[in-house]
Amino acid sequence: MLKQRLVSGVLLAVMVVMVANYLPSPACWLLIVGLSALARYEFYTMMDGAGLPVFRVIGMLGGAAVVSSTFWTIGPEDQQLAAGYRWENLVLMLTALVVFVRQFPQKDNAQPVSTIACTLLGVWYVAFLMNYFTRLAFAWHDGELLHAVGPTGRMMVLYLVGVVKSSDVGAYFAGRLLGRHKLYPRLSPKKTWEGLAGGVVASLCVSLLFWHLTSGVLGKLPLDIVDAVVLGLVLPVVGVLGDLFESLLKRSSGMKDSGTLIPGMGGVLDVLDSLLFGAPVVYAYAVLFMK
Repeated sequence: MLKQRLVSGVLLAVMVVMVANYLPSPACWLLIVGLSALARYEFYTMMDGAGLPVFRVIGMLGGAAVVSSTFWTIGPEDQQLAAGYRWENLVLMLTALVVFVRQFPQKDNAQPVSTIACTLLGVWYVAFLMNYFTRLAFAWHDGELLHAVGPTGRMMVLYLVGVVKSSDVGAYFAGRLLGRHKLYPRLSPKKTWEGLAGGVVASLCVSLLFWHLTSGVLGKLPLDIVDAVVLGLVLPVVGVLGDLFESLLKRSSGMKDSGTLIPGMGGVLDVLDSLLFGAPVVYAYAVLFMK
């Protein structure tokens, strides 16, 4: 199991670096759409397992439209950023309306409210949060559309993935070696406070290493040592919250993992859970404080 996790982790890390440095922007958009779709499919499968019917097709199409609306409108100019928000909000509103209307013809669904809520949750939890990867990658991108992701977006995504996933690694080994006190046994019986502490230390070290290796420059954005410390402490905690939220979903559906696509790690949503909560935090922090 550990060997599979290590192999999968190394391969995923290599893929992230290759994508960030060499893949043209439209291909990155399609990758985000694809990963979001796979994660959403796993989410809706978990809802089926919990006995909660959903409008899977509407949720899949609506989520893809959310990411696409941002990619094709966002940019570094104020009017481009505003357009990205407007189109995203429009897509979310239309998706909700379609779900509401779709419920009317159903005569035999005994759980109409659950159907509406779970369908929209798949869009908001997976696609909306995943869309912050789009924002991180392209909000500061002013190059040609067919070029690779700009240096700011590339560094921001690499920073997010490196800091959050190093927390997972640190928590895993600290928990195995030192874990004694359960963190939240009702949702995740293997997580411990010692593991959380190990994850925070690992994230902080990677954040500071990133600051040192980049000389505090992430493309157009400065990363000073205070930013590195704050994000290095906050992101692992946020990542654990994302992990626990997905654990809640899996327990309600009776599933151990969201899928089996990634050997040793489970499904796509199992890999993305902590990143889905971390991406909005990094983006908001960058917009508010890294100027």
